[in-house]
This record gives sequence, C-alpha cells and structure tokens, in this order.
Amino acid sequence: MASDATAATAAGEAIKRLLPWLVAVAFFMESLDTTILNTGVPVIAEALQVPPLSMKAVLSSYTLSVAVFVPISGWLADRFGTRRVFSASIALFTLGSLLCGLSSNIHVLVACRILQGLGGAMMVPVGRLTMVRTFPKDELVAAMSFVAIPALIGPMLGPVVGGFIVHYLHWRAIFFVNLPVGLVGLVLVFQHLPDYRAERSDPLDWVGLILFSSGVALLSYVLEVFGEHSLARGEILMLLAISLALLAAYGGHAANLARPLLRLILFRIRTFRVAVGGSFVTRLGAGGMPFLLPLLYQVGLGYSPVQSAMLIVPQPLAAMILKTSVRVILRRFGYRRVLTLNTICMGALIMAFSGIGPDTPVALNLLLAFLFGFCSSLQYSSMNTLVYADIVDADASMASTIASTMQQMSMSFGVAVASLAAALFIPDYTNATAPEMIHGLHLAFMMLGALTIISAMVFAELKADDGANVSHQSGQPPTLQHAI
Repeated sequence: MASDATAATAAGEAIKRLLPWLVAVAFFMESLDTTILNTGVPVIAEALQVPPLSMKAVLSSYTLSVAVFVPISGWLADRFGTRRVFSASIALFTLGSLLCGLSSNIHVLVACRILQGLGGAMMVPVGRLTMVRTFPKDELVAAMSFVAIPALIGPMLGPVVGGFIVHYLHWRAIFFVNLPVGLVGLVLVFQHLPDYRAERSDPLDWVGLILFSSGVALLSYVLEVFGEHSLARGEILMLLAISLALLAAYGGHAANLARPLLRLILFRIRTFRVAVGGSFVTRLGAGGMPFLLPLLYQVGLGYSPVQSAMLIVPQPLAAMILKTSVRVILRRFGYRRVLTLNTICMGALIMAFSGIGPDTPVALNLLLAFLFGFCSSLQYSSMNTLVYADIVDADASMASTIASTMQQMSMSFGVAVASLAAALFIPDYTNATAPEMIHGLHLAFMMLGALTIISAMVFAELKADDGANVSHQSGQPPTLQHAI
C-alpha cells in the first residue's frame, strides 16, 4: 500500500512538472498567431484591397468567436474530459490556421478566423481549468506564471516573425506557422495531459446559449459598424436595443435555471466580481493597442513591417521578465493596491504613445513599449489569479468559463473601441495622409488611455486582504463568507 501511495505521489508530481509545458504549447500557438497577424495587418489589407481599419473584422471575429463558444467549454470538458476536448481544440485551431492561409478575400478570411476561434474557445479555458484542478491554490500563482513564461515567447517572436514574413515572404505564411506547433501540441496532449471529467454532466442550456451568443455577436457587430457609418443611426440604435434585450433575457433566464450556461450567481463573490469585471473594462482601453500600434508605425510613420515589429518586441519581453516576480509583488502590496495603481499606470502609458512622431528617438519608443508590457503583464496575471481566490473546487469549471468568456468579449470589444476611436478622429481614413493618420491615432491613444484610467475605479471595491490566500500576503486568508 505504501509503495502504491508513493507511486501515485510521484505520478502526481510528474504531472505537475509536465502540465504547465503542455498548456503553454497551446497558449504559445494562440499568442503567436495573434501577434504575427497584428504586425501584418497593413500588408494584408493592401493585398486584399481593403482599408487598414477594415481589418479589425479579421482580428475581432476571432476573439468574438471565442467569446461565443467559450461558455460551452466547461460543459464539454466536464462531459467528455479535458484531454479529449483540449485535443479537439488544438486540431480545430490548426485546421482554421491552414484555411486562413488559403483565403482569397477578407470575407473568407473572417469566416476561417471564426473557425480558429472555435478551437481557441476551448483551448485556453480548458487548459486553465486543468491547471486549476491540478494545482492547490497556494501554488496557483507560481504555476500560472510559469505557464505564461514559455507562452510569452509567442508574443516576443510574433512581431519579428510576422514582420519578416510579410516583408520577405508572403502574408499567407503567417498562418502556416501554426501548423507544426499544432501537430506537436496534439502529440504531447495525447501522451501527457490529465483527463479530468465530472462524474455527472448536466444537460446543455441551449436556450441560454442562443440568447447569450446572439446578444454578444450582435453587440459586437454594432460596435464594428458604428465607426464605419454603413448603417443609419436609427438602425444602429435598433440593433443595439435588440442586443441588450437578448443579454437581459439571458440574465432573466439564468436566474430561474438551476444549471444555466453561465452561473451569474458567482458574481456575488466580491473577488470574482471585481477580477472579471475589472478585466473586462481594463481591456476596453488597453485591448486595442496591438491593433493601433502597427497602424501608427507602418501607415503613419512609414516604417517597414520589420521595423514596426522590433518596436513592439519589448512588450512581451518585459512581460516575460515580470512573470517571475508577480507573486512577490502581490505578496508585498496586495491585490487592491497593485490593481488600482497599475491600471492608472497603464492608462498613462497608453496616453504617452500619443507623443510618438517622426522625430521621436527609437530609445523612447522601446522604453514605452517595455513599460507598457511590464504593466500589462502585472495587470492580467493579477486579475487572472484573483478570479479563483474564493472559488470552491466545484465551481472552478464555471468560474474559468465565465472569466474566459468575459476576457474574450473585452478583447473583441477593445479592438472595436480602438477602431471606433480611430475612425472618429480620422473620418476619411481611406484617403487620409500620413500626418492625418498620425494625428488621429494620437487622439485615439488619449481616449483609450483616459478610459483605462477611469476603469481603475472598479478595483476600489476590493478589501486590503482580498486574495491573500492566493498571493500569500500576510494576514488571515479570507473565507468565502468574507468575500461576498
């Protein structure tokens, strides 16, 4: 019996060592795809003969697809097991990447990005859920930070690889980079990923899925077309009212159902509510930066894709450096102070990008990128771990689903808000000159920075010791009753 227990313990420790690397493979593939595409937006727009700002549909369609399908990821994992669902997600993402590379116009490309999003919808939350179920809470920050280190190699390589690809090869190769990574990921997952599943799986809430998905998709569409003036104001207001009505109908539906698609009752837990809500509003301002910066550097300032990429590289580099010290910072200062002050710093840095022009020293550009990457990494790592501070094990799957859904929604809306801000300050963006583009983007940075600073108010609801059981901050860990 003792030898069996020893063997089980050894197997558990082996899983803990391997799991972060397995999840990181998937995160690497997704992050690499996103950052490569951001750098290539101006070149792809020219190849497909569309205005650069119209490429927001290619970026937001992926994140919107993820947001729409994430709610069923937890249910699928509970019913079919984390290994099978995670494998299927990597396969779909890889297939979508192949089809994106073969696309002939922007409409086909958007459709294939939606297929990629279906894979990504299961890949990230199921990977995160597997981590939550494998590691105890007092090890979760370190485990999540470790996962993020190899995953951040993707954002660091992405701009450079993307810049070289579109400059020296063909933009289609951007998507083909995912193919070997996806195949390697499939092999590793089948061999080593733990297979967690629920003993009993509840029926899927189809009504809730239809109401929620329709409301989110329609709201994202309204944000996208608002800046393009392709619909009359009355039509936009009507669509906005319908989208909000669908989401309100879902809220009423979920309140009267024992096992809804998304259990909104979890928002009664303060740390969960603030972490998820704060992540959403913060990304509305900061989430559009990867879309706007390549436009500023390539369209406004005339830099090549490679030069633009090199100016963005310090962001993920700073994020990777910070990951090893997130736990120390949270333990020393606590979640409330870190999130409040860091959000303000993020907003100020976004506004600082409005000072970048033709005469700005390269060193200053690199410094701004490094500082923004540092603050962004601290922000997202803190919010992602605070989500689970007071969540019991039975609700871990639902918490992961809700957090991932809101995160992807905010990323999609963030790109839409950034594009809307740019279109607001560059009315004739199809014929805008370089100085007009620079001026309009500068004003957009000011608007997004102000929005990010205002979002810091969300974290005022936190108490000084909230999340202490995750960050190991001095003091008594809060109980679930204390967190409500």
